[in-house]
Amino acid sequence: MAQEEEAGGVAGVDPERLWLHPDEPRRGRKPSFSRDAITGAAVALADAEGLDAVSMRRVAGAVGAGVMSLYSYAPDKETLVELMVDHVSAELPTSGPLTGDWRADLKAVAHLQRDHMLRHPWLPAALSTHRTPGPHVLAFLEHALATLRPSGLDGAARLEIFAQLTAFVAGHVRHELARSEAARSPERTAAEARYLATVARDGHHPELAEALSAPRRPTDPEATFSRFLNRLIDGLDTD
Repeated sequence: MAQEEEAGGVAGVDPERLWLHPDEPRRGRKPSFSRDAITGAAVALADAEGLDAVSMRRVAGAVGAGVMSLYSYAPDKETLVELMVDHVSAELPTSGPLTGDWRADLKAVAHLQRDHMLRHPWLPAALSTHRTPGPHVLAFLEHALATLRPSGLDGAARLEIFAQLTAFVAGHVRHELARSEAARSPERTAAEARYLATVARDGHHPELAEALSAPRRPTDPEATFSRFLNRLIDGLDTD
């Protein structure tokens, strides 16, 4: 069992310290750079090379500081990732008129999330462990919950739907990015198509054979996402 911090403290990332006292260094003397500079450097690194490339040492080098001084505001990578998620969430719009058609407005929210994750391909992985919503995440959450108010669902159900939607978008984007990467190998794609065609003819997979023989639907990424999203949101039960 992890050792707890002093009384009143929190093991791991402390959301109160992280978000309510952002200008308070954890320990040591105040560094000559800002927390925003640290976070921005980490985001740039993740955008270019992926989340695994982000380390305290590399971020410190990017801002021209020693690693130990970086720990003053970001004591570990877990905290740094929390900061990164909130930093990029400032890009998401949180205002503007809603149509009152909650399904249409929620679909618009999902498209914003997809575009956002495609700009920052490391986000789906980061969101899988993200635990402490910062001010920019909360602002977008408030906007998303407002789109659901006309549904008549209570607050807890609206939170669940937003969580379900975010998980769907993150999973879809990860699949979309993986397929995009696979498309760079046309030989592998052709081999997969031949394999599935062979399996469909073997007589042991009639459901698959029927699915593969059905008329093809649009396969461009935007159309595919919209089709899947419509099935998800149009099928939501508000009873």
